[in-house]
Amino acid sequence: MDVKEILGKCDHTLLSQTATWEEIRKICDDGMQYQTASVCIPASYVKQAKAYVGGKLAICTVIGFPNGYDTTAAKCFEATDAVENGADEVDMVVNLGWVKDGKYDLVLEEIKAVKAACKGKLLKVIIETCLLSDEEKIEMCKVVTESGADYIKTSTGFSKAGATFHDVELFAANVGPNVKIKAAGGIASMEDAEKFIALGASRLGTSRIVRLVKNGKE
Repeated sequence: MDVKEILGKCDHTLLSQTATWEEIRKICDDGMQYQTASVCIPASYVKQAKAYVGGKLAICTVIGFPNGYDTTAAKCFEATDAVENGADEVDMVVNLGWVKDGKYDLVLEEIKAVKAACKGKLLKVIIETCLLSDEEKIEMCKVVTESGADYIKTSTGFSKAGATFHDVELFAANVGPNVKIKAAGGIASMEDAEKFIALGASRLGTSRIVRLVKNGKE
């Protein structure tokens, strides 16, 4: 697969707690130079980054991040605030306690509410696969399909593990045709990136792929 094609599927990501504007600005520069799908950044930088890129790059941010146990009202406020500040895409974390309790109806209602709060912008739903059984992942594929969200996403990158080939294969076999797949967390090589895409991922959440290209290791 062409390197440019892989880069075009990457959400170039910086979500560390200590991220500074200088670091955010640099990944925006990289995103524009290498034509990534977006940059995924903390919500507090969305407005500044949106003005900085001047429409040359999609801005993605995260809500309910990284633990997912905020109230639905709080997540909806975060989503609306992010969109009003210029976010083109929103990645939300589901309430994993509700998933563990089998309260899929509540999870569905929450995703629908956040989708409405996104005002037509892309919504990606993070289910944190490393904390779920395969049965729970399959149920979440059904919930996300019904919710109207645009993507199901594997991981925050802040839990025990990130994306696996198995989970992307599982998603591909169980989501509806209206749902795309984002693999995120721990994607460290071009070979892995290419395999995730081949298995069905349309997006990759990664901080490393652009760095590999910049360092001439693609």
